[in-house]
Amino acid sequence: MSAIAVQPENTGLSSKIKSWMDAKAMLLPTYAALVIFVGMLIYGQAEYGLIVSKGAMQWGTMSNLLINNAHIIILAVGMTFVILTGGIDLSVGAVIAFSSLSGVMLTNAGVNGWLTMVIMILIGTLFGLFSGVLVQYFNVQPFIATLATMFLARGLASMLSTEPQRLSDDSPIKLISTDIKLIDGPKVNDLIVTPGVLIAILVVAAGWWTLHRTRTGRTIYAIGGSETSASLMGLPVVRTKLFIYTISGTLAGIAGLVYTAELGKAQNITGVGWELDAIAATVIGGTLLTGAFGYVLGSVVGALVLGLMTVLITRNGAIPAEWTTIITGAILLVFVLLQRAITLRKK
Repeated sequence: MSAIAVQPENTGLSSKIKSWMDAKAMLLPTYAALVIFVGMLIYGQAEYGLIVSKGAMQWGTMSNLLINNAHIIILAVGMTFVILTGGIDLSVGAVIAFSSLSGVMLTNAGVNGWLTMVIMILIGTLFGLFSGVLVQYFNVQPFIATLATMFLARGLASMLSTEPQRLSDDSPIKLISTDIKLIDGPKVNDLIVTPGVLIAILVVAAGWWTLHRTRTGRTIYAIGGSETSASLMGLPVVRTKLFIYTISGTLAGIAGLVYTAELGKAQNITGVGWELDAIAATVIGGTLLTGAFGYVLGSVVGALVLGLMTVLITRNGAIPAEWTTIITGAILLVFVLLQRAITLRKK
């Protein structure tokens, strides 16, 4: 009798342990991304004095990492929303090209700079809404819908200009790339941020709050789990799917604004492949391609991993720049296989 009484207790404990392990297993890709990031920092410090050199903090490294990848972080937040529902957005890079070219040409034509910035963001919003309508009301697969939007935006950008358009020095858009010194380091090793970096931080914070503190966020996760079940539960599936693609497009417009301000020019080939960088950052950060699981902060880590990898390859000098794409593809493949293994284990 005592043995029979103890058995349910052990079974309950085993079940709790198994549930805990399953939950932690889903976080394994995010932990792996953090380990890779820390490992690259350690390697960079050992080989190039990336963090501390000659007894002085190299604040410039962190500054450049944040400034140069602010636009990818913004894109990754939008891509996280889309992938959480089991969708994809291939249009964001082309949307950035059209948005940035439009903004530069408008401001150079004498349109108010602040109004131009709003127009750049609204252009992204309209493209995102267009993709959402194709997906939701015309039942087009997200891959095809956003691919069509990508070709549309890239074609319109090429119609605007096939030559680089330089931003005028007095344009208000350039204020977004103004240096803000946080720490006065030795020589040029200051810790600097720009309004573009602050915008990226605000986007990340807003994305985290939306996903984890609002009904919309819960609906996004539910759609990723099962759109049919979400509809049967009375959740606003149609409105939410339109929202996520609109948000992705809006953030593409914001990313275009931030990048244009930093670079000071725009052209029709801007953003080629950036949608893949955003997808890679999101997947490396632990968001499942099948949807329903992932975190905005994980996507930020993924974006920083890709950015730091570029820094290390540049510092090395012996590795061709083309290898950046190959290494990114290899890392992405490893994380996709890891996700697959975790998903199968959970089933």
